[in-house]
Amino acid sequence: MAVLTSLNHFVSLTRFPSSSSSSFSSYAHHLFLSPSSIRRFNLFSLKPFRSYASMSSSSPHGAEITTAPYGSWKSPITADIVSGASKRLGGTTVDSRGRLVLLESRPNESGRGVLVLQGDDDEPIDITPKEFAVRTLTQEYGGGAFRISSEDKLVFSNYKDQRLYKQDITIKDSSPRPITPDYGEPAVTYADGVFDARFNRYITVREDGRQDRSNPITTIVEVSLSGETLQEPKVLVSGNDFYAFPRLDPKCERLAWIEWSHPNMPWDKAELWVGYISESGNIDKRVCVAGCDPNYVESPTEPKWSSRGELFFVSDRKNGFWNIHKWIESSNEVVSVYPTDGEFAKPLWVFGTNSYEIIECSEEKNVIACSYRQKGKSYLGILDDSKGSCSLLDIPLTDFDSITLGNQCLYVEGASAVLPPSVARVTLDQHKMRALSAEIVWSSSPDVLKHKAFFSVPELIEFPTEVPGQNAYAYFYPPTNPLYNASLDEKPPLLVKSHGGPTAESRGSLNLNIQYWTSRGWAYVDVNYGGSTGYGREYRERLLRRWGIVDVDDCCGCAKYLVSSGKADVKRLCISGGSAGGYTTLAALAFRDVFKAGASLYGVADLKMLKEEGHKFESRYIDNLVGDEKDFYERSPINFVDKFSCPIILFQGLEDKVVTPDQSRKIYQALKGKGLPVALVEYKGEQHGFRKAENIKYTLEQQMVFFAQVIGGFKVADDIHPLKIDNFDTSNDA
Repeated sequence: MAVLTSLNHFVSLTRFPSSSSSSFSSYAHHLFLSPSSIRRFNLFSLKPFRSYASMSSSSPHGAEITTAPYGSWKSPITADIVSGASKRLGGTTVDSRGRLVLLESRPNESGRGVLVLQGDDDEPIDITPKEFAVRTLTQEYGGGAFRISSEDKLVFSNYKDQRLYKQDITIKDSSPRPITPDYGEPAVTYADGVFDARFNRYITVREDGRQDRSNPITTIVEVSLSGETLQEPKVLVSGNDFYAFPRLDPKCERLAWIEWSHPNMPWDKAELWVGYISESGNIDKRVCVAGCDPNYVESPTEPKWSSRGELFFVSDRKNGFWNIHKWIESSNEVVSVYPTDGEFAKPLWVFGTNSYEIIECSEEKNVIACSYRQKGKSYLGILDDSKGSCSLLDIPLTDFDSITLGNQCLYVEGASAVLPPSVARVTLDQHKMRALSAEIVWSSSPDVLKHKAFFSVPELIEFPTEVPGQNAYAYFYPPTNPLYNASLDEKPPLLVKSHGGPTAESRGSLNLNIQYWTSRGWAYVDVNYGGSTGYGREYRERLLRRWGIVDVDDCCGCAKYLVSSGKADVKRLCISGGSAGGYTTLAALAFRDVFKAGASLYGVADLKMLKEEGHKFESRYIDNLVGDEKDFYERSPINFVDKFSCPIILFQGLEDKVVTPDQSRKIYQALKGKGLPVALVEYKGEQHGFRKAENIKYTLEQQMVFFAQVIGGFKVADDIHPLKIDNFDTSNDA
């Protein structure tokens, strides 16, 4: 139940190189290596805009500071700005000339996915014709929707019909041509493919729901790229429940892939296999590289071949952290490249993630660009396996997502506490161990830095849990607005955010959704409750058979910790979450007496219904998270409506196949019948997570005004028309 539409999957706290001063302007100067100015770059343009230094002092000079209640402050970070900045990346690659190609999701085009090429003058060029949208629905969450060959042939999944199309990006206005059959409806989807030059085919994961849409058959297939006649894809690998990461070696003689089976999720237990391709193109022999040894419980992911034909991958074997490993084929052994208590990969919610790149390989050494998470912080580094060392790189981004290898450079996706989700082009020195320069070539919101004075910078906090000796983690954002103060005797309202997944992680990077709240005088905390990723397998497994307990306790415990620290008003504690975070929200409101109001976005109210109506990928997920039938009943908020005692607002997409609309409708009717203040907002055309700008805006504004009405103490400064709240007398509105 991952939430894929928000910006908070980009992360981190600002980290300064030791040789520089601690000011942000000095840090930016150090990174951009500009002797005369600190420069920022807008999208693909290399024209400098105002310097970071000038922006860091861009708060109004001489303006009178107003004393006003928390929550009532006026802010330039509007819901329009937030919804427009929700543009996000769906992957990056390079063409044969090393030019960046990225998949951009555009809220103002109803979330349409468009492939964009960085032109010769660093100007963006849309590759995707307007009648197409690049997006796959494989396993509902998608990812890995496109691939470009060394000859600049593009294969992509089209959202409307879910067929694969081929396009020549060397020809201007080239028309895509379908390469998979039309089955009359989008019952067959494809993801995460690779080109096989040896047999002129495209090898990809296929999810086939023609016989049973609720239980589609997942295989690895070949799609012919020869001729004009469409052919039925041929199955190469089958027999297990799920497949991902089909990857060919440089000679197209060996295929690596990841597979797993029910009841496991890929981060619980998976297997890495290598198949040997015969002269006929079939896989006649295969060997299990990782995941089959009974001595280890592991979840290998992200296999990748070096140019010399060595296989690397990430696994959490032995030490419980996702580290990079190498396969010794001659002895079928696995060796760790750089063992550490850091996570070099993320949970496999979407296809096509790329957390590392092999930038140099020889008999003497392999040099690998990688990113990893360690104790709530992100790092970008260069591994040298001959030395067993990792040299950290300093670039404007301090949290990292995917890495793409370009010509003498890296393209790094990420963000920082003061930079929105971006792509940085990092030029390395001749030894490929140090960054010579770094520049932003794409930004999700290039104009947002003019509001930097209003940004709340997160504090990574560690707080005690209900289990003695165990702590959990969160990012705390204090209210921040240079134009306002509150009275000294007032504490701010607090919004606790419970992330989705639940096997996922909140991170401390710039998220305008959060800044919308903090710049209006709210305190905000993003909780990484037990069960979150980024802290190793042991932390991740705290939630096994205890979903609805550990996550709820940690969110409540974090709120109480902040109250005891004098950072929040105990009478104005609110909680919000989407998907699995929506479940935690509802469970906290039903089974604990900490929060005064809540907002659930496409959240789970009935665990049994989720199991019965959910899609294949997660159909057994909650078996491990919850337990037996009794646990399912006792942890479902819908069964304990009598325990709810505070107002709730619900938001739901009507095309959601992960958490169906019946979940929100069921809890809404029950709470309404009990007489509690409650509201339900439903969106046509939205799925699991909201992609349309107008819906993102409306959701944010209505949460704000809803909380202002029901917890009291302030009025929202923005001109927002509130929706109707059932069982609520608006004459009591503050």
